[in-house]
Amino acid sequence: IIGGAFGKIVSSLVNDIITPIIGILIGGISFEHLQYQFGSATIKYGLFIQNVIDFLIISISIFIFIKLINSFKKKKEETAETPPAPSKEELLLSEIRDLLKDSLNK
Repeated sequence: IIGGAFGKIVSSLVNDIITPIIGILIGGISFEHLQYQFGSATIKYGLFIQNVIDFLIISISIFIFIKLINSFKKKKEETAETPPAPSKEELLLSEIRDLLKDSLNK
């Protein structure tokens, strides 16, 4: 459901904002009316250009979304992998152990 709504938003963005701006920059061309007529066959390449722009925007959005999710997963894994620092008791016990080893070796 969300994907369909997102697709409609992107289509509206492309049809109502991006392609008119590109058309103005190119010279007042409307992409909806770009077509070749071969007898009774019509090739509407303007609509194809709009659909390509739709696809590019959707694919870039999905790529960025997946990259964000992966970066959050990596951060979570990095924080889980770092071992906790030894407590004061552990440090004291290891120091006592080392002293006992030294005294036994003498």
